[in-house]
Parts: sequence; C-alpha cells; structure tokens
Amino acid sequence: MDFGLVLQTDPPASRVIGLMQRAERNGFSHGWTFDSAVLWQEPFVIYSQILANTEHLTVGPMVTNPGTRTWEVTASTFATLNDMFGNRTVCGIGRGDSAMRVAGRKPNTLARISEAMKVIRALGRGEEADLGGTVIKFPWIRPGAELPVWMAAYGPKALKMTGEQADGFILQLADLYLTEYMVKAVKEAAVAAGRDPSEVTICVAAPAYVTEDDSPEALAHARDQCRWFGGMVGNHVADLVARYGEHSSAVPDELTDYIKAREGYDYAHHGRSGNPDTAFVPDAIVDRFCVIGPVEKHIEKLTALRDLGVDQFAVYDMHDAQEAVIDVYGREVIPAVNG
Repeated sequence: MDFGLVLQTDPPASRVIGLMQRAERNGFSHGWTFDSAVLWQEPFVIYSQILANTEHLTVGPMVTNPGTRTWEVTASTFATLNDMFGNRTVCGIGRGDSAMRVAGRKPNTLARISEAMKVIRALGRGEEADLGGTVIKFPWIRPGAELPVWMAAYGPKALKMTGEQADGFILQLADLYLTEYMVKAVKEAAVAAGRDPSEVTICVAAPAYVTEDDSPEALAHARDQCRWFGGMVGNHVADLVARYGEHSSAVPDELTDYIKAREGYDYAHHGRSGNPDTAFVPDAIVDRFCVIGPVEKHIEKLTALRDLGVDQFAVYDMHDAQEAVIDVYGREVIPAVNG
C-alpha cells in the first residue's frame, strides 16, 4: 500500500514544503493538497517547490475542478511540472465543493468533469484534444509524458463514471463497509466498460490521529481533532440526499443517516479542527470515517482497507499533531502494513 500526505496550503508555504519533505523521509509516496483559490494559497506554485525539494514524491490536488481553472491551463501546468521533474504529478479532480461555492458558483456537473478529464489527460500526454470545436495540442511536450487523472466520487453516477473513465478513484472516508461498497461499484463499472479493473488505482483519504493509548481521554481528544472531516464529507452527502432522497437504494443509509442534525456550513472553517459547524457529527462517525487510536488500531484498519483493494491511504494531516503522525507512520505504521 502506498501512503500519501494531504495538507491545506496555509501560509507559510515553507511549512507545507517542510512537511512534505518529512513525509518523503518517512516513506510516503504522494503529497496532496486542497485546491480552493479563495481559501488557501495557490497549490501549483507550491508544488514546484515541493518537487524541487524532494526526490521521489508525486504531487497533486485533492482535488482540483474543471470550473475555477480552464482545462488547457490545468493541463499545461501539470505538463510543465512533469517536464521539469519527470512525471511526478497526478490530477485529482472533483466537483469543486469549496472552490466553486466560496466563489458564488455551483459545483460542476458530472458531464463537465467527464469532458475535462478527457481533455486534461490527453493534453498532458502530448495528444490532441477538442476544446469545444477547436483542436489543440501542446507542441513542446516530449515523448513519454504521462498525466493520470483520479476522480473523487461518492454517488452512484459519479462512481460509475469513475470506473468507466478515471485512472484512479479517490474516496474521502475510511469506513470499511462504505469502502467495500464503493470500490465494488467502481470496479464493476470498469468491467462493464471493457476496462481492466486493476487499472483503476484506489485511494482512500481520511484523517489519521495516533494516540498513546485507548483511554477515553485520549480518544476524545483525537475525535475532536478529526470531527471536522465528518462535516466536510457531509457537504457531499447533503448533495446526494437532495438528489436521491433521504432513503434511497442508490445511496446507502450508512452514508446519509448522520447528517440529519446538520444545520449549515461556513467554509471559513473548512477542513480545520475545531470547526463549529461539525458539532452534529457523532463520535461513531468519526471512528468510522477516520483512523484514530493507538498504533495497532491504525495497522489493523489499514490492513483491512488494503484487503478491500485500496492501493493508497492518504493521511489528512490537519490537526495538532502533524509531525507526530508523519513520524509514527514512517517508524511503525507503514512498515507494519507493508510487511
């Protein structure tokens, strides 16, 4: 199993770069960041410095979207980084929950994501792409350029499209039941589309918080540090409930039941511990969606995720123990999970 580190690009950028260097030293293979231009600093500028200051780390957004950046500019940015540093980027893409809503726009449609994925991937590889009637190609891309595109998804139509078109699937929760359910949906869609399902990389992303023991006090603190994640996921879940209804065969109740007490969401606190809009998230959801507890609990859950077909676990590291989690994963968790 590969391991990734996910950060917000809060200033100073030097800290983001330093944490990514620390992650690489500890055996992490991927460095991810949020991409929301109003809320955080520009990630692609920082990627250039991360790549320059690491040797093997692959970087990318978790996730960008096809609305706040034009597709040829997105593809050119990735392709430039790959030309400079040797195919060390991956394009994570989704609807643009925070990026679009903070800018006063609705998240992108699946149809728009589908077209954008095709264009960005093709241009990033040096191939031709049709931009609404105008066919273009980057003349400066050298042979061997690659740009995998991984799609974030929860709902049935998005999962199906991921299996049909994406190079990877990003699932932003670590619940074992829901992971099995959604990975199965993606793999079945890949097979139905005539693809080899093993070609779709499966990435589960969630907060991880390592405690000294499993005492009530230690677990309570860990849950409070990670509760924000249930609120962030709840934004996507609320969209699914609005589309499919509160109880629908298309979306499992295990995903939707917990947002009944959700009242609203202020993106000023997006993805941050102490988010006041996530009080509705119960402890049970934190335990299911995140990975918390002593080292042995992390090893146990990550091994179970690997057995479900997960190729990468990406650690959301937005809490008060950033360095400690990176170090413990490098020293104890990653070696144990990977034997």
